Amino acid sequence: MLTARLEAGNAALREAGFDVVWCPVEPSPDQAEETVREHLREHRFGLAVIGGGVRLFPEYTPLFERLVNVLTEAVPGIRLGFNTDPGNTVDVLRRWTGTP
Repeated sequence: MLTARLEAGNAALREAGFDVVWCPVEPSPDQAEETVREHLREHRFGLAVIGGGVRLFPEYTPLFERLVNVLTEAVPGIRLGFNTDPGNTVDVLRRWTGTP
């Protein structure tokens, strides 16, 4: 069910005109960092959204910290957005891009 909600959220982002790169990460901070760095080598980003599946669970705090630090070190000036549900990610991007 979560996968379907994530896919629907990504489809809504594309329908709203956003160029989206999906970057699912493993719970391991080391593996997640490697995945994010790989995506950063392949694409340019001005905004990254870190979902509630990472942020809202205390056991993933080290992962959340690592993601924030990797993103801000690797892409100076990157904006970070935080959704509360895959369904409101469009609102996050609109908030940070000024897109209506």
